[in-house]
Amino acid sequence: MAEINEDTLTGQLLVAMPGMGDPRFTKTVIYMCAHSPEGAMGLVINRELESLSFPDLLEQLNIEPAGMHERISIHFGGPVESERGFVLHTPDYVREATLVVDESVALTATIDILKAIAGGEGPNRSLLALGYAGWSAGQLDAEIRANGWLQVPADTDLVFGANLEKKWEAAMGKLGIDPSMLSGTAGHA
Repeated sequence: MAEINEDTLTGQLLVAMPGMGDPRFTKTVIYMCAHSPEGAMGLVINRELESLSFPDLLEQLNIEPAGMHERISIHFGGPVESERGFVLHTPDYVREATLVVDESVALTATIDILKAIAGGEGPNRSLLALGYAGWSAGQLDAEIRANGWLQVPADTDLVFGANLEKKWEAAMGKLGIDPSMLSGTAGHA
C-alpha cells in the first residue's frame, strides 16, 4: 500500500492571494487534482472562457447534443496544454479513464464524457475546462511559502457552483478571511 503524504493538497482548493504576481492567476480558485513530490496539477474553477461555447466545442468534435438541458460554460483551466479538455465532475460518472480524486470529485479527460454530457447521461455536476495549472517538483510549495496561495477545504457547492464572480470571496470566507483586509505583500517583523 502506498504511503499517504499528510501534506498533500490533492482534493483541496488553492486560493490566489491578492499579491499574486502572475496575472493569469489573479483572484483564481484552483481545485487540486494531484499533488505529490513530483509536482502538482489543478484546474482553475472560477474563470470562464468567453471565446468558446459548449455547443461550438461539440460541433468541432462532431458530437450531436441530444439530451442537454442546461447551459454549460467552458472554463480557463490553466495555461498548460490549453487545447486539452478536462472535466471535473461528481463521481456518479466513473469510467476506466476517470481519476477519482476523492469521495466528491473525479476527473475525466476523454471525449466519451463530453458525449455523455451532450446526450444527457453525464455526471450530476460537472465543470469543463481547457488547459490546466501545473507545477514542477517543489514549485507549488515555494509559491505557498512566498505568500502566493492559501489552502482551503473544497466542497462541491464551491467547486461546481455557477457564480464564478463570487468563488474567490467565498473560498476566502471559508477561512474566515475578509479579502478587503488582505495585503498584497508579505509582512516582515
